[in-house]
Amino acid sequence: MSEYGTKRLIGEFSGAFADLGTFLPIAIAVLTLHLLDPSGLFVGFGLFALAVALIYRRPIPVQPMKAVAAIVIADNLTAGTIAATGLILGATVLLLTVTGLVTFIGRKIPHTVLSGIQLGVGLILAWAGAKLIIQDPLTGLAAMLLLLLLLPTRLKPFAAILVIVAASIWSIASLPDPLPEITIGLHLPHWVSIDWSDAWIATESILLPQLALTLTNAMIVTAVIAGRLFADQERTITPSRLGMSTGILNLLLAPLGAFPMCHGAGGLVVQHRFGARTGIAPAIFGATCLAIGLLLGPNALQLLLLIPLAAVGALLVYAGLDLAKSRELTQGSWEEMAVIIITGLVCLLLNVALGLLVGIVAEYLRRRWGKQPSLNI
Repeated sequence: MSEYGTKRLIGEFSGAFADLGTFLPIAIAVLTLHLLDPSGLFVGFGLFALAVALIYRRPIPVQPMKAVAAIVIADNLTAGTIAATGLILGATVLLLTVTGLVTFIGRKIPHTVLSGIQLGVGLILAWAGAKLIIQDPLTGLAAMLLLLLLLPTRLKPFAAILVIVAASIWSIASLPDPLPEITIGLHLPHWVSIDWSDAWIATESILLPQLALTLTNAMIVTAVIAGRLFADQERTITPSRLGMSTGILNLLLAPLGAFPMCHGAGGLVVQHRFGARTGIAPAIFGATCLAIGLLLGPNALQLLLLIPLAAVGALLVYAGLDLAKSRELTQGSWEEMAVIIITGLVCLLLNVALGLLVGIVAEYLRRRWGKQPSLNI
């Protein structure tokens, strides 16, 4: 393999594990509370990521659904309710996609609002990373320093994976007790039984909050950012296709004990920023999750706890700020910049779905009373 090919492959490895800021905290919380079988959770992520790698051939991320995680963890819900949530959300997203509603919404969103959402997603990433760093400032700041030292050098393609490996070694060396014994064996996922009460809780408490985030951040915004990062994929990575993969894969994997999953704009940015360019990155992540789920099973949590979240936070801060300082903020009229900034701040302070709605209203007012045409990005 040529030197260029080797660097590209290492970049794929680096990018594959750069987007752990959402995955690790949610996986650790769910497994610590014994809400799901570890095999089902990891095999679900593994199969979803491998399917995404084959479908898109680009680093389209696979992430746990955040609103689902917040409600499931806060209310200590059962595996049956989690499976019902995956099935109902999968069916709903698939229905909205097949009817063309997702494509219609995506085409009607103004470019200024999309740029504002990109700003907001970047700020959300950076803030999420900062919160992880605060939990362990020494490790987080050391990881950030190492990252900044690596980026200007020839080791840039290795940056994310070197930071994670170095932080994990530091974490292991700092343990007061010996490493816990981890046994390897075959652990298959179990079929999860669902009753009507599970379906009712999923529909009443979880469906709408998560659906708003999935339609905006996981489908529409992810497609927009993918189009900007990979210009040749603008017609293949669309909200409609992302909706199809999200819906179908959740329907297939939820009964096996998988956590509800979707795509995500922030994850795409982080993976791309640290070297991921093809479907090799999600394939690496998927194969790793599959191996952990099948071979480690109940021991998986012990492995996750060795990765310092503060180091992952450093990666998120850098990638988030890199996304937030896009060129659109320095172009166009002040009215257009106002729409972008308002949209971004609402995304950060509230959520992406509300940011989308507020941004559309702000853009409508700008067009009605402003003198400048819409920014064509």
